[in-house]
Amino acid sequence: MSENKVLIALINPKSPTNVGAVMRAAGCFGVDGVLYTGNRYDRAMKLKTDTKNISATIPLTGEPDLLDNLSADYSDNDIKVVCIDLIEGATPLPNFIHPEKALYIFGPEDSTIKQSVVNQADAVVYIPTNSCMNLAATVNVVLYDRLAKSTQHVADNELIKKSRDNNNKVKVKSIL
Repeated sequence: MSENKVLIALINPKSPTNVGAVMRAAGCFGVDGVLYTGNRYDRAMKLKTDTKNISATIPLTGEPDLLDNLSADYSDNDIKVVCIDLIEGATPLPNFIHPEKALYIFGPEDSTIKQSVVNQADAVVYIPTNSCMNLAATVNVVLYDRLAKSTQHVADNELIKKSRDNNNKVKVKSIL
């Protein structure tokens, strides 16, 4: 029996602000874990950008070599590797069918995913925009697309009440 599992991998992210925003997206969209490579984030993480403290419930783990040494906590033979980047020959996100279990790999803000990683991917996907997007924005768009194409999302007032800010008590007026 297969169950959904979603992991995010960030290749050498440079911006702690983006990583904090990725962690917030991970919490909003039910991601199981966030991995990152490189040392730029480690140097910058003292800036504390995880404003919702999502890393207390969703692991944020450094991996020295993402695909070769994937942590035992995240390894799963059923997980499909999906690279998300502006790479020639990639599938446009609107045409992509998300696998139940996915490791989404996002390139660094100022570079791209290495060819050796792309060669190991089960799919390579891009978001058809007129320019490149911010890392955190890209993660949010991919996770929203996954949710929008899923039949497992919840859409009711209880979710709204649980998710909104404490200062938000606004309701839609009934129209007869």
